[in-house]
Amino acid sequence: MAAKRRRLSNPLALVVMVLLSERAMHPYEIAQTIRQRGKENSVKVNFGSLYTVVQNLEKHGLVEVTDVQRQGNRPERTLYGITDAGRAEMAEWLSDLLAVPAREYPLFETALSLMAVLPPDEVIPLLADRLAALDVQIASARGALQMLYGTLPRIFVVENEYQLHMLEAEAEWVRGFLKEVEHGTYQGVAEWRTFHETGELPPEFKELQQRAEGRSTDT
Repeated sequence: MAAKRRRLSNPLALVVMVLLSERAMHPYEIAQTIRQRGKENSVKVNFGSLYTVVQNLEKHGLVEVTDVQRQGNRPERTLYGITDAGRAEMAEWLSDLLAVPAREYPLFETALSLMAVLPPDEVIPLLADRLAALDVQIASARGALQMLYGTLPRIFVVENEYQLHMLEAEAEWVRGFLKEVEHGTYQGVAEWRTFHETGELPPEFKELQQRAEGRSTDT
């Protein structure tokens, strides 16, 4: 099952629709609510572009102006509410995100795919630094989660649980990979080291490259 291509792809638009499904708000109040609920830790938020996101939602008929408020000498505040079309879009978009795994291209994965250009003895301390940083993040995330458990039902901190689990999973993988590279037991490490020592591609790697080139030619 593939996710539907959407008119708006910025996840911040989904956050806005979810908040407006609770009650009508003006953009400044939306920004405040995002901060109060810590949603900027779960979605990339550029508060400077929030007004543009709201305008785009209005353009597509997903939100609409519900009121214009003026208090004393303060500037007018335009309140927005979600439309029926917006509620349908919100529910469908969120359902897709929950049900359909998306290819997200994390930067660490990119770095791993290019890692062999560096010598193993340079990579080892870099991964050790990453592991140390992950351990600090895990300890901090655990502490924060315990504090949240004391004030909120688990349903409202589910994303924090997921973030902690992903940090722990990454740390476990890095720890195991680092150990194998250090001990030379990870398949291909010897050839990787030889390449950087001699500047020559090992025969095993040349053979793999030739096979890949052959497959590319065949297709």
